[in-house]
Amino acid sequence: MLKPDATILGAGLMGRLLACALAQRGHRVEVIDAGGPEAAHAAARVAAAMLAPLAESAVTELNVVRMGQHALARWPQLLATLERPVFFQQLGTLVLWHRQDAAEAERFAGQLARTSAALPSLPQAQRMNGEALTALEPSLAGRFAQGLYLPDEGQLDNRELLAALAHQMQVLGVTVRWHTARNPDELDPGPDAWLFDCRGLGGQPQWGALRGVRGEVARVLAPGVNLSRPTRLVHPRYPLYIAPKPEGVFVIGATEIESDDLSPASVRSTLELLSAAYTVHPGFGEARIIEMGVQLRPTLPDNLPALRLSAPRRMAINGLYRHGFLIAPAVLDAALELVEQGHSPLAETLGLAVIR
Repeated sequence: MLKPDATILGAGLMGRLLACALAQRGHRVEVIDAGGPEAAHAAARVAAAMLAPLAESAVTELNVVRMGQHALARWPQLLATLERPVFFQQLGTLVLWHRQDAAEAERFAGQLARTSAALPSLPQAQRMNGEALTALEPSLAGRFAQGLYLPDEGQLDNRELLAALAHQMQVLGVTVRWHTARNPDELDPGPDAWLFDCRGLGGQPQWGALRGVRGEVARVLAPGVNLSRPTRLVHPRYPLYIAPKPEGVFVIGATEIESDDLSPASVRSTLELLSAAYTVHPGFGEARIIEMGVQLRPTLPDNLPALRLSAPRRMAINGLYRHGFLIAPAVLDAALELVEQGHSPLAETLGLAVIR
């Protein structure tokens, strides 16, 4: 059996995307992951997988917005290469607020306007009155007097995608070693083979600047709620979102706590998330809590992603923070350029850091 010419440590979102892309290009790929195919310990399993570059501009830098814009166009292309279907929609994002949070909503709207001025190719936020909101989301009739609509933004089903990528690796002949913990120092793939470290916080011993940011996310079954698109509620403590998934499931999140604590969700966080969702739609009062997920987002000091080339054919991909699904295709395309060309014009264009 021929040795792999590309070994990937970590089979979270980036590891799986990279494995499939390299295998499709004819590489012999091996993936090594400490967990199993269900990705139980990956941040990607807990995420809402919203693809909302303009909405996220309220809490991140312009280069992340650029990456998100690139990725939003790439996701349908990537999904088309998979044998298994993955829920994907591009119906825009709805932003709402209660009267007492009007000042915070104006700050939010101002940031979106500045982003649109800096990136004119992004669709601009549209202000909506109560009548327009009702036309867009009839189940919210009479509940909000105004809001913002962000056209063309999207979302996908994170767990369907992770499963579809695991299946695709098998179809493509990728060798996968599940439940196998390894670090780069324990491997010697040879001077002509690539070694990629996509382990998220698992890569902290080799990349000491990484830290974890705790996020808590609720998954609920609410067949009585009919929201058709991701909805964000302007909140003074953290940006709250409600993302509808297939079969009446909603993902509600997310807290953002500077902590590496992976203990179960706190009562305070659970109450805040679910109470806020209830104020958006009373049908959440009868929802059934499927899961309160907790995970740590791998984060670098500037809260921005980076590609690090520590030696020839040795690349670490990390720091995707809360933007994993939003920016993963952009990070993937830049990494592939580095593999194939030795440099990445895309990374330069998008402002993605490449550390040598």
